[in-house]
Amino acid sequence: MSDIDSGTLAAAVPVPAQRESAWWAPGVLLFAAAFGTNVPTPLLLVYRDRLHLSPVVMTAIFGVYAIGLAPSLLFAGPASDRFGRTRLLLPAIVLAGVASLLFLPGANSIPVLFVARLAQGLASGAAFSIGSAWLQDLVGTRHANVAARRASLALNLGFCLGPLSAGLLVQYGSHPLTSPYLLHAALVALMLAIAVTVARHGAWSAGRRGSAGASLLPRARLDAAARRVFRRTLIPTAICVYAFPSVAITVLPLALRHERHVVLFTGILAAVTLGAGALVQPVAHRLGRLRGAVGAGLGAIGYGCGAAAALLQSGALVFTAGALLGAGAGLCLNAGLILVQQLSTPATRGACNGLFYTWAYVGFAAPLLVTSFVTVHRLAVPLAVLAALALATAAWLRARLH
Repeated sequence: MSDIDSGTLAAAVPVPAQRESAWWAPGVLLFAAAFGTNVPTPLLLVYRDRLHLSPVVMTAIFGVYAIGLAPSLLFAGPASDRFGRTRLLLPAIVLAGVASLLFLPGANSIPVLFVARLAQGLASGAAFSIGSAWLQDLVGTRHANVAARRASLALNLGFCLGPLSAGLLVQYGSHPLTSPYLLHAALVALMLAIAVTVARHGAWSAGRRGSAGASLLPRARLDAAARRVFRRTLIPTAICVYAFPSVAITVLPLALRHERHVVLFTGILAAVTLGAGALVQPVAHRLGRLRGAVGAGLGAIGYGCGAAAALLQSGALVFTAGALLGAGAGLCLNAGLILVQQLSTPATRGACNGLFYTWAYVGFAAPLLVTSFVTVHRLAVPLAVLAALALATAAWLRARLH
């Protein structure tokens, strides 16, 4: 008996026409939030040189994102189950735009950088959990694969284009510490306008509805069988979602010690990695229940290519590794969101999404584990270990299908 209830989910049954266009509302808002999260990534070295940041301070500035993200993921989803999706999602998207504007004075102030990054975490956690739940509400359980594909596409496109645009503006623009954030703030305003325009009245009504019986605590309230599926299948799938691209973006550039234009290189690598996660979405449904296992397998190959790149100092292998890791993460995100929708009810969907994304962000520990115990010259060893772990995860997820 499979741990996953079903494979191909009513793909032949069309989504109700009145809801077909409404998905753009949460979709564009997810895109706007995801776009902003990685805008500061290519600017890291610029901040280091301008503000004379030590490695510890640099790590802390970007790590404080998680301090805002974790409670937001855990509590915003359940709150949206109680009070409705749009009542919390719209303020979260506005906060994402405000967070980008906070980075402008942060160019000359370390404390302001901390505040901006914290606000970014708070906004992102709420947007990801609530936006995904609203998409799932709109299409219904029979179309879980549709909601997962659309949420994954919106998130990965945002994750991809944010650092790419920032890298290009830093490398070639005249105002590298202002223009990327102004671009994102303008994008937030545009996406809010689009969401209001394309969402039909019924979609907004559905987004405003909540359940008086929903808990405000981060509890999915699953039965025993569903809890077993959550532990055995959803958690390992979730960890892969960010363990793969975070290593690609933050560790793989270190493999090329003599790379020039490292800011632009990092931005392009992030775009390749996260763009691959978006490109796999239209074909993910063809893999059926194998999505998660195949995604973990691609991640294992990607880590292996990264280890080879570190040994051979090969830029081509770095980009190959990034593409494989991004594609694997995209498939795991798709598989995880489908499973969340299968396991949850409308009254617990926000909480389930919040818990899923919380476990996904545990994967961000992977770069720290890689770089904490070895020098840059020995990156191949921990990358090879990660490849073995990802391969074991793929085998485990494949076994859950029987």
